[in-house]
Amino acid sequence: MAHAHADHHDDHDHHGPDKGIMRWIKTTNHKDLGTLYLFFAFTMFFIGGMMSLVIRAELFQPGLQFVHPEFFNQMTTMHALVMIFGGVMPGFVGLANWMVPMQVGCSDLALPRINNWGFWLLPAAFTLLLSTLFLPGGAPAGGWTMYPPLVLQTGDAFPFLIFAVHLMGISSITGAINIVVTILNMRAPGMTLLKMPLFVWTWLITAYLLIAVMPVLAGAVTMLLTDKYFATSFFTASGGGDPVMFQHIFWFFGHPEVYIMILPAFGIVSTIIPTFARKRLFGYDSMVYATASIAFLSFIVWAHHMFTVGMPLAAELFFMFATMLIAVPTGVKVFNWVATMWRGSMTFETPMLFAIAFVFLFTIGGFSGLMLALTPVDFLYHDTYFVVAHFHYVLVPGAVFSIIAAVYYWIPKWTGRMYNETLGKLHFWLSAIFINVTFFPQHFAGLAGMQRRVPDYAVQFLDFNVWSSVGAFVFFFAQFIFIYNMLACCYGWGGRKRDLTDRVWEGATGLEWTVPSPAPYHTFEDQPQIGDDGEPVKVKTTKTAKAH
Repeated sequence: MAHAHADHHDDHDHHGPDKGIMRWIKTTNHKDLGTLYLFFAFTMFFIGGMMSLVIRAELFQPGLQFVHPEFFNQMTTMHALVMIFGGVMPGFVGLANWMVPMQVGCSDLALPRINNWGFWLLPAAFTLLLSTLFLPGGAPAGGWTMYPPLVLQTGDAFPFLIFAVHLMGISSITGAINIVVTILNMRAPGMTLLKMPLFVWTWLITAYLLIAVMPVLAGAVTMLLTDKYFATSFFTASGGGDPVMFQHIFWFFGHPEVYIMILPAFGIVSTIIPTFARKRLFGYDSMVYATASIAFLSFIVWAHHMFTVGMPLAAELFFMFATMLIAVPTGVKVFNWVATMWRGSMTFETPMLFAIAFVFLFTIGGFSGLMLALTPVDFLYHDTYFVVAHFHYVLVPGAVFSIIAAVYYWIPKWTGRMYNETLGKLHFWLSAIFINVTFFPQHFAGLAGMQRRVPDYAVQFLDFNVWSSVGAFVFFFAQFIFIYNMLACCYGWGGRKRDLTDRVWEGATGLEWTVPSPAPYHTFEDQPQIGDDGEPVKVKTTKTAKAH
């Protein structure tokens, strides 16, 4: 009898995951890999967050307080690399892994083994990168942009940096190809492109951006490598090279990269706001076209990062106007989000609060970006804290808040348990208030002339920096509420029951809300049909699937 039972178990083994640690190492399941990506991203957010606290502790007062200037520079460089490539991007890829197959109605991503490989490249890359902190000469300290000639003075850490960037790039490209192939080839019957959820659309466009620009970064850093070790002179002026050429190649990757970090956020917000406004998204088609326009324009604005290097006047004018042009599709998006909320039956659950904060604060980041786009004025702002304030307003209340909102929104579907709403709201208010306390004063410090990436400053900037540092510490520790809340969902702490219905949120639409909560390990073994109205057609097979 026992033997028969064992056979029966083996027979069904492919339905559920392996047991123990090997489940996570060998898994090709999109949900498992999504979870791994998200856990990795949160780990990196905390490591990057601790680096930012070193920066803010040092800048609490003028004078050199806690760390050597060299270590301070290592922190600013590593903080950026860890947050961008280890926090924001894997966070979005984790959400894509989880949600894209569920939203387009297929059972998994198109290339599941490559998916596994793409994830495991990341821990390898960040082990390489973080290990440089323990090397003689310390971690890279030339800024995350890796500008020569400064970066060529990096010691033993240099090859580690380059190879880590290569591994991150390969991981990004594999993930992107996987998403493109899945979306284009595996959608449910009846789901035309213009019936796809916006999160899927934004990820399709983001994936194309990744495939386009990651090889450019790979080329640039390989040229750096050969300049340092193989006596080439791509960027060394003494050998006839041009350091400014590196900036052009880097920012040709770097500007689309900032849109890679925000387009999925647009998709998330365009999913959450209609749910809690209980209305259809206003202007769906224009949202798709706006996203595509932003992606196209992101390729022709790169030199706005370089207004002060001495470009010809015609180039400065071109890049100024092209940059301002990006504000148009972005404005369309903001208008559509506000229009979706207009006269909707809104309720303010935690995901919605983060989504509304996103709309407000991202818009502030957008406006400070328009100020930076003005070439003559940029000469004043360039390399000051104004720039730091600008991109943190886009990246923290933009990218990071949207990841947090998405996790709050979908975790009931992932785990079958509801998060604690009171803790969620506490986390939101602490985050939303103290993120502004952290970064708003930096606009003024920048306008008054405080430079970026410096461990010491003149006494007139004291007040702004005190505020900034206090805000950063509170914001960092507020995130522990979030982590506790999410882990309580995962592990059922505090007696949380798996008692949620399929459609967790009243106003939610889309295929992911037609499967049970928690989502089964294999979804959609029988593909759903999508009707003309974009909603799934009721097919009789659902009952048999449940019985199975």
